Amino acid sequence: MGCGSSSEGKRDWKPLEQRSCTDIPWLIIFFLFCVGMGCICGFTVYTGGALRIVRGYDSYGNTCGRRNSPIKGIELSGLNMTENKYVFFLDPCNIDFLNRKIKSLALCVSKCPDEELKTYSDVKQFSLSNGSNLCSYDLSPTRYTSSSERYTKCPKLPVPPSKAVRVLHRCVPTELSCYAELAQAFVSFVNDSSAIQRVIAGVLASKEIILGLCLLALVLSVILMVVIRYISKVLIWITTILVILGAVGGTGVLWWLYADHRKALDNATTTVFGKEVVADNVKALLIYAIISTVFTVVLLLVIFFMRKRVALTIALFHVAGKVFIHLPLLALQPFWTFLGLMLFWVYWISVFLFLGISGSPMKSNSTGLVEFQMKQPFQYLVWYHAVGLIWISEFILAFQQMTIAGAVVTYYFTRNKSEIPALPIVSSTWRAFRYHLGTVAKGSFIITLVKIPRLILTYLHSQLKGKENACARCMLKACVCCLWCLEKCLAFLNQNAYTATAINSTNFCTSARDALGILVENALRVATINSIGDFALFLGKVLVVSCTAFVGVLSLNYQRDYTVWVLPLFIVCLFAFLVAHCFLSVFEIVVDVLFLCFAIDTKYNDGSSGREYYMDKALMEFVEGSKKGGRYKPADGDPREMKKMNI
Repeated sequence: MGCGSSSEGKRDWKPLEQRSCTDIPWLIIFFLFCVGMGCICGFTVYTGGALRIVRGYDSYGNTCGRRNSPIKGIELSGLNMTENKYVFFLDPCNIDFLNRKIKSLALCVSKCPDEELKTYSDVKQFSLSNGSNLCSYDLSPTRYTSSSERYTKCPKLPVPPSKAVRVLHRCVPTELSCYAELAQAFVSFVNDSSAIQRVIAGVLASKEIILGLCLLALVLSVILMVVIRYISKVLIWITTILVILGAVGGTGVLWWLYADHRKALDNATTTVFGKEVVADNVKALLIYAIISTVFTVVLLLVIFFMRKRVALTIALFHVAGKVFIHLPLLALQPFWTFLGLMLFWVYWISVFLFLGISGSPMKSNSTGLVEFQMKQPFQYLVWYHAVGLIWISEFILAFQQMTIAGAVVTYYFTRNKSEIPALPIVSSTWRAFRYHLGTVAKGSFIITLVKIPRLILTYLHSQLKGKENACARCMLKACVCCLWCLEKCLAFLNQNAYTATAINSTNFCTSARDALGILVENALRVATINSIGDFALFLGKVLVVSCTAFVGVLSLNYQRDYTVWVLPLFIVCLFAFLVAHCFLSVFEIVVDVLFLCFAIDTKYNDGSSGREYYMDKALMEFVEGSKKGGRYKPADGDPREMKKMNI
């Protein structure tokens, strides 16, 4: 992976008036990769896999709604299914979750049964009156009630009523009992199927309340992003106090438990075997208490010496709130990103399903029916498709980060806020699309390189559960943790590299190196913002979830018919957390971008004539306070000035 050459000499950090394209080779590589993804989709269409998913196919290899060619060794293949447009499963509720398929004979029918058929006479009457045969093709309707093969070639009784889904041409059961059986397969620890039915019935009956609560969570998240500027000081100090109380309280509890166990051991009130257990617990508690004490002392010292730097976090939160006032379209970024991810994931899942039945039709030795198997080297298309899922998903997320960074950079480096462009987020999106797609592709590929082995090792670790080789499982878990930490570090560096690219219009490697240099110079500030700031945002997420859950409990309490609240309330709380996470993640990105801009501003400017600051009043007050305390040191003798960006 090559890095572009940096500019000659030591460059100024400044928003350039003339942008230039960055990491063009990586844009070409990403474009070719996407062309490959498109070719995989074309392959599934050419081999008929896409048509089989859309129109449906039976267990003999016939595609519903069209003429078919015979398959060697399959007697009932090659039939004319022009009139039979829907797939009907003889036992639609019998699903094999391990192999991800319905363990039932599938047939092409002209009409789905719209009412329950309790006997084979009812099945016969339905077939004769509607011309839709619900048993195997080699069994005529007149033999449904007399043939001994009806137990294997006819649907399981009673046949539930179903509805034809015209998009995918499947007969889908309309009764709740079938879905309760599916839920019971997932939730194996629940033995009472009636409880599952009550839970599902509660969700269906309270869908209006669930929708309203989800909308409430969305509104609360937006309000919190705007209001957080006014409560940032209180929120930050509450976070700091909670951390101190948690550390001191945890240490105190450990010492209390040690004293209690020590007293029990000295009083000899236990058996000989019990004394050994208590003695081991005393030793363990003493070790834990000492470690906790050392940790608490170090934590208190760090907080004491860094207490002044907490003011910077408060100022950044305050300015971030102002950014959302001036750039309201930032609040819509999670929507566009989510929409982009959803559209891509729908496309990816569709092509993945197409690939599953794009192989050659083969007769199964166990069932005698048709299975589609992909031969070498086409099996590697699945792996290529899987890599595409990760890379393109990371690309969409990285594009959001680049867009937000560009908009915030525009806001920060415009001294007169009235001169900010009318739609800076749109301008930033256009600049990212026109100039920096290559940088986004390279940054997202680096994350993909780390994420793929982590996912593979996580899968291997899950497969080793219950096995005797504990050492191998421990080593795999350690590797997964190391890769996870590396991924988080690279993601943080990538985000700052995108900010540097938005400022200087430099390639990825140069931007990452320059941003890393700034971050290292401000290591203590970075640590403060990423610890206290992140925890404060986590408390914000908890606040949104708690308020939504509280309103949810009150709302459901007025609906006495909903006896089971577990699933509706869980769905609401999960959605509230995800929404709050999406919105506050944007807020976190804004804070990180503001910090890098602030660090650059204080390095190259000192507020004197010709070297005026770009920063907001709140940040200016922090700098002035730091100067009075003798803690702020401007760059020594650096005459360079950051020029104003013209958008």
